[in-house]
Amino acid sequence: MNPSKITTTVGLNIGKIDIAGVCFNFWDLGGQEELRSLWDKYYAESHAVIYIVDSSDREKIPESKETFVLANKQDVPDCMGVREVKPIFNQNAHLIGRRDCMVMPVSALNGDGVDEGIHWLVDCVKRNNDVRPPRNQNDNYLS
Repeated sequence: MNPSKITTTVGLNIGKIDIAGVCFNFWDLGGQEELRSLWDKYYAESHAVIYIVDSSDREKIPESKETFVLANKQDVPDCMGVREVKPIFNQNAHLIGRRDCMVMPVSALNGDGVDEGIHWLVDCVKRNNDVRPPRNQNDNYLS
């Protein structure tokens, strides 16, 4: 598939997967500015956020820095690698606090790094279930 033929998420896509005893409900929210006002409605009750930045679009990086990060499109020639993306987002590390955070190179087009990112997230969810359990025990996400 030609990377230029892949379009950004428009609106909302919903999915559910079970991995290593953890049930994930995914809400793939579009990043367009007019949709950002909806984000807090979704992540207010979430246990994790995966923010994907187009690492081949250098002009949008300052705007993305204000938000969050997976360095997507690592398959595109001359994209920014993790070594270039991470320091930009580290400028906002004080806003993340003690939350687990990772910048990873991925390619949604060919799947590189996606499994590693999801497994890192599974490990964090399991660890945080013990260290910082859900306030409402009905929210327990481990099977």
